[in-house]
Amino acid sequence: MINIAIDGPSGAGKSTISKLLAKKLNITYLDTGAMYRTVALYCIRNNVSISDPIAVESILDNINISYTGSALDKHICLNGEDVSLAIREHQISKAASDVSKIKAVRVFLVNMQRKIASESDVVLDGRDITSVVLPNAKYKFFLTASPEIRAQRRYEELKQKGQELPYEQILKDVIDRDYNDSTRKESPLIQTEDSILVDSSDKSIDEVVDFMMSYIK
Repeated sequence: MINIAIDGPSGAGKSTISKLLAKKLNITYLDTGAMYRTVALYCIRNNVSISDPIAVESILDNINISYTGSALDKHICLNGEDVSLAIREHQISKAASDVSKIKAVRVFLVNMQRKIASESDVVLDGRDITSVVLPNAKYKFFLTASPEIRAQRRYEELKQKGQELPYEQILKDVIDRDYNDSTRKESPLIQTEDSILVDSSDKSIDEVVDFMMSYIK
């Protein structure tokens, strides 16, 4: 099996880069962050307090995550409903970061991710893929960029979707999420010693992909 693990902070371009790598290699791309967003979306829709770990754990059995579409264009579904767009709303980002701190949620989703990776060639990206989910992956990368660059990318992305938010607010959210992700008790965001560091601050998408492909045999 070919398992490629990519970790990094929010807005570093993990999803975009992972999709392109998967396309070049003709293997499946799995957006693990989307899974946490889906759990967060369910909690918000059902008035489950994300700050209450016991309440969140109690509803996990009600959540069925599945996929539709091709290996390179998967749409994530929550209990049969395509929520690929709904989980990308800005409010879901913070909620996903909060829900990812809950151990029961991480166990629930990590087991799902490992099962998929054991059955097919995949590119996985997230916060703890190289350290927890697939520590023995053959290829491991840590993709990052400065907070200011990542906030600007997020600002442009939201603007294109018609969501007008001040850049300063987005930058604050990026910095807050970095802190939450790197200091949480369960599976914090770290760069493992065997992960290759890739800083995309001053690199184009193609340059990042080419750099990673140079390591993948």
